[in-house]
Amino acid sequence: MAETDSSEFRILMFPWFAFGHMTPYLHLANKLAQKGYRITFATPQKAINQLQHLNLFPDFISFHVITVPSVTGLPPGAETASDVPIFLNHFLAIALDLTRDQLESLVTSIKPKFIIYDAAYWIPDVAKPLGIKTINFNVVSAASIAIVLVPARNVPTDRPITMEELATPPPGYPSTSIVLRGTELETLLFVTNPFGAEMTFYERITLSMKNCDVISIRTCYEVEGKLCDYISSQYQKQVLLTGPVLPEDSKSSLDERWGNWLAGFEPGSVVFCAFGSQIILEMAQFRELVLAFELTGLPFFIALKPPLGAETVEEALPEGFEERVKGRGVVYGGWVQQPLVLAHPSVGCFVSHCGFGSMWESLLSDCQIVLVPHLGDQILNTRLLADEMKVAVEVKKEENGWISKENLSEAIKSVMDKESEVSKLVMENHKKWREVINPNLMNGYIDKFLQGVRELVS
Repeated sequence: MAETDSSEFRILMFPWFAFGHMTPYLHLANKLAQKGYRITFATPQKAINQLQHLNLFPDFISFHVITVPSVTGLPPGAETASDVPIFLNHFLAIALDLTRDQLESLVTSIKPKFIIYDAAYWIPDVAKPLGIKTINFNVVSAASIAIVLVPARNVPTDRPITMEELATPPPGYPSTSIVLRGTELETLLFVTNPFGAEMTFYERITLSMKNCDVISIRTCYEVEGKLCDYISSQYQKQVLLTGPVLPEDSKSSLDERWGNWLAGFEPGSVVFCAFGSQIILEMAQFRELVLAFELTGLPFFIALKPPLGAETVEEALPEGFEERVKGRGVVYGGWVQQPLVLAHPSVGCFVSHCGFGSMWESLLSDCQIVLVPHLGDQILNTRLLADEMKVAVEVKKEENGWISKENLSEAIKSVMDKESEVSKLVMENHKKWREVINPNLMNGYIDKFLQGVRELVS
């Protein structure tokens, strides 16, 4: 436990109503509760139902129900981003802003020492008159913020931003490799989309960071230090880092079905592929991808959601595929315990979309890393690992974004061939980085974060 007064140190958390935000906020709450801090976690009822099992310290972390008001354009009963298609998130942001009076009465009643928030840009206006400090905690990588969500980006307020404007990084941006190229820039066009009443996404997020007392980012200085310094200089604010805030190691063991199957192969010989819970591939791309694994001649375990137009992965597989790879390859459409699969001695390579959680899990694993990013932040994470840190290989895409079986198969073989120059380089670099970003370093970040927070309120 922390100092004796930590239990009197009440913290309020109010994340954006999306599980990709609420879940890391709860992981951070668990880390803080472990040190004796009390947290009130304000979020909709539907979210509480799904998050409750992740609350490891129910005596220290209490959920407070936020009622999401009905908004024209938002489906009835919608409370989280999972309840609406992405193009309706704008209305969910309007609903978030309409919960301000609920937050105000909650803040007045519990009198927290500080509030941790992200999308609710008005939180500092609620907190400051009461002498309460605010921390804007960002769950994405520093690169995702630095490339577009900084004042120097000078985003237009009266029209959509163009691809040409996005092609040049903002003045002072500290990396030439962690960038988006060509058609990848399309993934950033959303920043001038509406996100709330009379407000763009860019305006909301930059305002949230401008008005807070301290900015916090879920990353490590060792990995993204230059980018964190850039964000600090852009906003003229202290940036506190929390480390990646991954969930505690599960005490559970790998599902027997997969444990037994993997045990049948040589150490480090199996290629594991997973693209997270959000990505659903087109049918043709899904088939091309599984054929790439067949083409490698290596044993493989693919965990992907069924592609568009298919109920199951089995019905989507190319004709004769299952027969041809029988005994050496599995394609599964359900959820798997990714960290436990990566930790299995037989697994030697991870083919990933490089989402934030997967990026850190791959870095902390012993596996070779092959990256197939889909969205903007995943592409930036990929450039960080493949071009800056040189611990991974990015799969070449065609101009239209298509991933050919030849390119994917070649990338996998290049890292799995122990004698290849590429394999030796990424393995050597990965080993060095793994020694740097060890569990002790991660835990040290939470202590430094708390120290910064206590200085803020003292």
